[in-house]
Formats: sequence, structure tokens, C-alpha cells
Amino acid sequence: MESHEIWLRLAQVRGLGAPRIVNAARILVQQGVSAQGMVSGGLTSAQQRQFHGAAGIAEALAWLDGGRGAMLTLVDSAYPDRLRQIAGAPALLFVCGDPRLLSTAALAIVGSRTPSGYGDSQAQFFSRVLAASGLTIVSGLALGIDGLAHRGALSAQGKTIAVLGSGPDCVAPRTHRGLAQAILEADGALVSEFFPGTEARPAYFPQRNRIISGLSLGVLVVEATLRSGSLITARLALDQGREVFAIPGSLDSPQSAGCHWLIQQGASLIAAPADILEQLNSSLHWLAPLTEGNISAGEDDAQLPFAEVLANVGDEVTTVDAVAERIGRSVPDVAVALLELELAGWIKVVSGGYVRVKRAGHVRCTHVSV
Repeated sequence: MESHEIWLRLAQVRGLGAPRIVNAARILVQQGVSAQGMVSGGLTSAQQRQFHGAAGIAEALAWLDGGRGAMLTLVDSAYPDRLRQIAGAPALLFVCGDPRLLSTAALAIVGSRTPSGYGDSQAQFFSRVLAASGLTIVSGLALGIDGLAHRGALSAQGKTIAVLGSGPDCVAPRTHRGLAQAILEADGALVSEFFPGTEARPAYFPQRNRIISGLSLGVLVVEATLRSGSLITARLALDQGREVFAIPGSLDSPQSAGCHWLIQQGASLIAAPADILEQLNSSLHWLAPLTEGNISAGEDDAQLPFAEVLANVGDEVTTVDAVAERIGRSVPDVAVALLELELAGWIKVVSGGYVRVKRAGHVRCTHVSV
């Protein structure tokens, strides 16, 4: 029996755990799959029956033989060291894409599956800037913040890793299969501890969260309620000795209550991508410096129209009257300025007013309202 099959079968045996799987695999590869080898490997009679009757082996081997991806075991040199260090590290990883990406400097970005407009824009903005600075963006390919984080990284021609709550060939949700393909085409990676052919289940998503945080230097929570699953990822990150970052929001927004709670518990309050880079750069001196180029995609100060008006239109819906009152100008003057900003692509009209679409690092809000 080949070593790949031995590892696959051992991974299906209940109650072994990664350390015992490693020991049993070493013995069975050396001695062969014999009764004596099973005993030497520490398998009980019941576990030996599970080994021989393990399900999904043929499908997993076919997936590997078909060149659709790679399997990393806990003892492989390509297995990411950062993940290997955590408690409960998966004995096996199935990887579509380049396994070497799993060992790069990475940041996880997680949050609500139903973000507000504020959460939507912040997720893409932070992901885009941080990916442009050299960090690999890790998330879970779920609806909401996860998908936005992946897209933000792709928009910066950066690298991103999606950790799945299903087998590597059963991308969920189905609406993100195109996104998964785009990740692979951009030399990113899909990662799963679940066997090929395994469909997503609700219980699998919290389980995969330890891998999201385990692959990363830290976790950024963009927007989360007090019951959000992203708080599980943040707790796991703390348990793993990783950094936890949170973006604050409106005090009366339930969507930001989870982030505010994390900050109260000691998470770093993040107001700009530079805050994260400053904390990580002590150990990662090679990260690209935060420049106007990766903040605002080459925006030119000289071309920024109506800076004072723009500075008072944020991610929350803002009315013409509110902007006029803040900057002390007439409503007609402000309306003209807003139209110019809309035509230039800086803001967009939504129900009830305007929201920011694009931002520049040199624009500072002159009035803050929460």
C-alpha cells in the first residue's frame, strides 16, 4: 500500500489525532500494512477495521492521480510551519494551486456574511492595500466579507488563499465557484482538510476556522455581530498566539458590535492599513511600504476635486444637507460639487444620499459623527 493511501486511511480512523496518525503512518510505511504493523502503530482492533473500511479513499486517490491538486501530510516539508505549530493541526491538507503560497506572510480577513455598505467597502479597501503591500490574504470563500476580501486581493494583483468548509472540489457556495476559479488563475490557492467529494455542512465551517487563523500572522475582523462566526476565528487566533485586529464602526450598528467587543477584550483597533503593517513589519521588514500607489491606485493630489466636500462623504449614507452644514457652504454649491465627484467616480448616489466609492490616503475627514 502506497504512503498516500496509508495517510488517507489513517485520517479516517476515529480517535487517533494528528500525533498518533504521524506515528502510525511512519510505522506502517516502514513495516507495511500487516497485523503486526497495525499493533506496532497503536491501532486497536476497532481502529484497524476502520482503517481497512475507510470511505472516500478511491475518490481521493483519483483526485490526486488526476493532477487536480496536492496532498500535504503533517510531516511533509511543504506543510506550512505556521499551521503545524497550532493545537489540532490537520494531519492532511488538500491543496489546489501552489502549496508554497501557504508558507508566505499572510493575514486573514473575516467578518459578516451580510455586511453593510460600510463593511463592504472596508473589506475590499483593506484587502486591496494589504495585498499590494505583499501580504497574502486568507479567508473562507463564504458570502459577505470573505468573498470581498478575496476580490480585494485579486483587484491588486495580489495573492489570496481560500480555506474551504468542504472538499477541494466541492466549492461552496456555488455562486463563488467563479471566484474560486479566479483565485486559482491568479496563482492563489484553495485549501481543505476535507476529502475530495465532501459537500459543505454547517459544522464544517467553524472547524475550518482554525486553519484560516493558523495559516496567518494575524486576523482582521472587518464587521461582525456579537454572534458572528468570525469571533470564533478571532478567539482561535488568540489561542494560537496570533495578532487580532478589528475595525470599529458606528456605535449604534449591531454589525460592528462584535468588533467593538473584540477591541474591549484587547484586540488592536485598526483605522488604516498602515496600523496593521506597522505591527507586522517588526518581523517582516520586506513588506512593501504603504504608498499613495497602493492606497489609492495612483490617484494624483492635484487631480482631487472638492477635497473638503469629499472628506465629508464616507461609507455611511450622507445627505447633501449634512455635508453643507458640516463645511458651512450652501446646499446648491455642495450639490454641484457632489455631482462633479460622482462623475469623477469618487462617490455614488444611493437611497438617501451619497457614499464613498474611492478614497485617497491624503483625504482627512474634517468632521466626525458617530
